[in-house]
Amino acid sequence: MKAKNSLIVFLSLLLGIAVGSWTYVSNQNAESKPIRYVKVEGAFQYINKDKLKAAIAQEIKKGFYQADMNTVHQTISSLPLVERVDVKRVWPDAVYIKITEHKPVVRWGQTALLNNQGDVLIPDNIEEFNNLPLVTGPEGQEKKLLEIMKGVYIVLKDKAMQLAEFHVNERRAWKIKLANGIEMQLGRKAPLENMQRFLKTMDLLGEEQLAAIAIVDTRYPNGFAITWKPDTAINWKTIVAKTKT
Repeated sequence: MKAKNSLIVFLSLLLGIAVGSWTYVSNQNAESKPIRYVKVEGAFQYINKDKLKAAIAQEIKKGFYQADMNTVHQTISSLPLVERVDVKRVWPDAVYIKITEHKPVVRWGQTALLNNQGDVLIPDNIEEFNNLPLVTGPEGQEKKLLEIMKGVYIVLKDKAMQLAEFHVNERRAWKIKLANGIEMQLGRKAPLENMQRFLKTMDLLGEEQLAAIAIVDTRYPNGFAITWKPDTAINWKTIVAKTKT
């Protein structure tokens, strides 16, 4: 019996030494094993790679075992225009990061963007997106106004016109601006119908007259008013002749 108890005590001591040794070795490896490679995958158009590197540098310096992948994930997710992030450790000394960007489709006001779902995005530099159409409107109406703008965009595109700006004020009155500089005051009563009424008669004006238009005001029950660019001479005889053919 004594021999058996002695054997149990001996094995327990041996196990304790083994566990202690493993803990010591693991801790040593955690401190001495650096992350040598950080592989970042993704088709970046807007994310600043230097800013990305700086954002995760402190955590990466902690080493392969001590670096917190959740912290790395959260840090990258907080960067502008990041939609999705996947982060994982890869044995023996690497971290793999996959990033998917948001794809902005319009500017929202002076400092923000909207993606195709109408989510508001805040970039570092809005000037990089000056090529996108500008949309403004009441806060909280982003998704609704984006869908309306898409419809306006398609209607204008069918007439070989490009939408540059789409504005809706607090009274729900519409105003748009085309890439060629023409402004359209569409009002708040049946604005889309007002725009289509002008587009139906647009062919009567001809390219030369269209190029001379500054503002079209469609807020009239049965027609519209045109403000011409300065020093514009309009050949009304030609326009009237077209209406008779």
